[in-house]
Amino acid sequence: MALPEAFAGRLALPVIGAPMFIVSHPSLVIAQCLSGVIGAFPALNARPATLLETWLKEISATLEVARAAVPTQVVAPFAVNQIVHPSNARLEHDLDLCVQYRVPLVITSLSAPGRLVQRIHDYGGLVFHDVISVRHAQKAISEGVDGLILVCAGAGGHAGTLNPFAFVAAVRRFWDGPLALSGAIANGRAIRAAEVMGADFAYMGTRFLATQEAHASVDYKDALVQAEAADIVNTPYFTGVAGNYLKSSIIAAGLDPDNLPLRDKSAMDFAAVEEPRPKAWRDIWGAGQSVSGVLDVPSVAELVKRLKEEYFSATMLGFTRPSSSVGRAED
Repeated sequence: MALPEAFAGRLALPVIGAPMFIVSHPSLVIAQCLSGVIGAFPALNARPATLLETWLKEISATLEVARAAVPTQVVAPFAVNQIVHPSNARLEHDLDLCVQYRVPLVITSLSAPGRLVQRIHDYGGLVFHDVISVRHAQKAISEGVDGLILVCAGAGGHAGTLNPFAFVAAVRRFWDGPLALSGAIANGRAIRAAEVMGADFAYMGTRFLATQEAHASVDYKDALVQAEAADIVNTPYFTGVAGNYLKSSIIAAGLDPDNLPLRDKSAMDFAAVEEPRPKAWRDIWGAGQSVSGVLDVPSVAELVKRLKEEYFSATMLGFTRPSSSVGRAED
């Protein structure tokens, strides 16, 4: 296991705030970074495209001022998620801005990152790639990425199907670089568990969605607090790729969550976010199975403080045999 040298001393917790479509805006990213966890947003959240430069200026300047004002404060780097998919007509424009503003970490999704990797490496940036299978992980490594994000069963939005124990073990057979684990991580104990399993980072989205700084409606956040894991529906219907969504939002859109037609990957179109019909992620709300651990809507600072307390308590836990007759010797 290995943390990138560029992150040394810049993290309060080994956490990356997952970039959430529509929801992750500068207010959330800045709050995460100022709390000591990596904040990330999808480039496509900045609409129109000209807004992306404004966001990059705001985030970069705010974090720079914070570091200068209190040199001892842990201010984490930020990340931008690039959707490497043929339907993303903005990719070159958005990538140019990432290079111009020297974004510390670029997270790539949905297709192999290809030549994008070298452009980020040229200025000293890092590239982490989302993967849902061992084959995808090997492909990303062959293209020179610096880290992998293992998207497992239970993750919010586009999710994989692999069990995290199995996925981490399989990838660690051939990869000793940075590894982030995504899928139903909602508290500090789970962050520590991810490390024990062999990951370097916990990749958390749903729990940060239910914070004051997240760019989501009050109804969305309330729905997260009210939901249980059983209220998550996994379906490819909305984008062509299997994803996890809140059942209540599917019903509110006039659809039957138990009878959604199948769609294939050809349905995916990142240029169609503004269409009037019910859309993921605007009308159909993404969420992971970790909603069972979402009980309130705190500020990011309050949430990270809580995560730190849980995490450091978990690091001090030893094995304690449960109080039962199992394994006891006979008198």
